[in-house]
Amino acid sequence: MNRAEAQRRADRIRAFRDELADLERDQVLALTAEQGGRLRTHQDALLQRLAGEFDIDLSDTQKQMSWGMRIASLLGAIALCAAVFFLFFRIWGLLGTPVQVGILVTAPLVALALTEFAARREETLYFATLAALAACACFILDLSALGAIFNMRPTQNAFLAWGAFALAVAYAYGLRLILAAGILCLAGYLSATVGTWSGFYWLSLGYRPENFLLGGALLLAAPELVRHRRCHDFPPIYRIFGLLSLFIPILVLSNWGGGSYLRLQDSHVEVIYQIAGFVLAAAAIAAGIRRQWREVTNTGSVFFVIHLYTKFFDWWWDWMPKYLFFAVLSLAAVLVLLILRRLRGVFRESAP
Repeated sequence: MNRAEAQRRADRIRAFRDELADLERDQVLALTAEQGGRLRTHQDALLQRLAGEFDIDLSDTQKQMSWGMRIASLLGAIALCAAVFFLFFRIWGLLGTPVQVGILVTAPLVALALTEFAARREETLYFATLAALAACACFILDLSALGAIFNMRPTQNAFLAWGAFALAVAYAYGLRLILAAGILCLAGYLSATVGTWSGFYWLSLGYRPENFLLGGALLLAAPELVRHRRCHDFPPIYRIFGLLSLFIPILVLSNWGGGSYLRLQDSHVEVIYQIAGFVLAAAAIAAGIRRQWREVTNTGSVFFVIHLYTKFFDWWWDWMPKYLFFAVLSLAAVLVLLILRRLRGVFRESAP
């Protein structure tokens, strides 16, 4: 059992207690005093053991505090990375080359040692996340500074090294934030590399949004190809960033056909990607419902609505009165709600 599974077990116990109290109040089920006492003692002991081993939340108040700690950890990590960055450039010109290289080599190692120290002493990994993000920032700064010291030509391979380092740290300690940073670096490397295959300079990766499509497809396939037995909460991160790497370029190309590799008229390219956007969003919604991937369903729904509203804007904004345009948008929202309500009812009838 990991921390996520322990938290789900505790949530089920709380929900069971609430339902049992309702059943007893409605006189549907009544346990004897002995049965109720044994049940309460067993559940209390189990909750205390889970809280002691995994530091889980046993109440709504604790969950709210945990969210506050996550936000504080993220803001603290960003501030620490900024502090490291500005400290480097504050004292950099005062140091000789051997000292500079020594600092660059030891800084990420020290941050990794702090990550290991924090991970061994807390289950929530808030301080470990802060130290790990600082290690990633030091590693990124190291490669950039070493390249400047030895006058090396910058390439997209730096993204590959940064992404590999972040993924190694993320899998070592089960840190989702570091995984997201590594995925972004790898997506940048793949898109820049695809651009160089077409003769573009690697920094021009944004001029061809289609460069990101290959990375998106690989990110979606990663959770299916690699089993995450220990890091159970990593596959949703891959799926979210994979869908974003597909949906965002398609959304851009559906309104800017000139950025495509396709040798067609811009209007034709835009129509192709508009259709692809609707089809892919609908497919994501269907796949998310079928596989019970909430993040896929939500992402597909968001981009389906964005594509729909974008088309409404293209069709009617220039000639339709503004009050009527927004009235049509509200009617479209009502229609979407009715469809989703109908689908919800179908799934409720099919549920056991």
